[in-house]
Amino acid sequence: MERLPQGTRRLAVQLRLPLDPRWIWSVLTDYANLNSFIPNLASSRQLWRRGNRVGLEQVGTQQFCGLRFSAKVELEIEEDIEAGELRFCMCRGDFRRFEGCWQIGRTGETTHLLYELTVQGRPGMPIGLIEQRLREDLANNLRGVQREAERRAAQS
Repeated sequence: MERLPQGTRRLAVQLRLPLDPRWIWSVLTDYANLNSFIPNLASSRQLWRRGNRVGLEQVGTQQFCGLRFSAKVELEIEEDIEAGELRFCMCRGDFRRFEGCWQIGRTGETTHLLYELTVQGRPGMPIGLIEQRLREDLANNLRGVQREAERRAAQS
């Protein structure tokens, strides 16, 4: 977690997995079902597709201090299967800035899954609480992707 000016945070987390990259790609690009295996994603809906660009609406939920917080974003995603990258940026939503990428790479028998996110809250948004929840939930969300990729690989 990197703290940047004006309440902006940059996060990065990486997993090393003994899976073929195609299983991870299939999970990350299953846009309509992402909320069924990513714990803090309440809904995910594909709005449009134009070649390798996809419009996506997502609603995330968090619970802290007994309160439920939800945030909605409309993202534009650029798929680059050759590079193993999904780059996304917010077109509309409840943040001032929400952008990043998923990167999938392979070294020998190990696949690397890297998630990078830069997020900036709106004025009045409690960035300290958001930062704490992002830190705690990021690993759970990546593990959800991992479990679904493992499930799909086992079924093949």
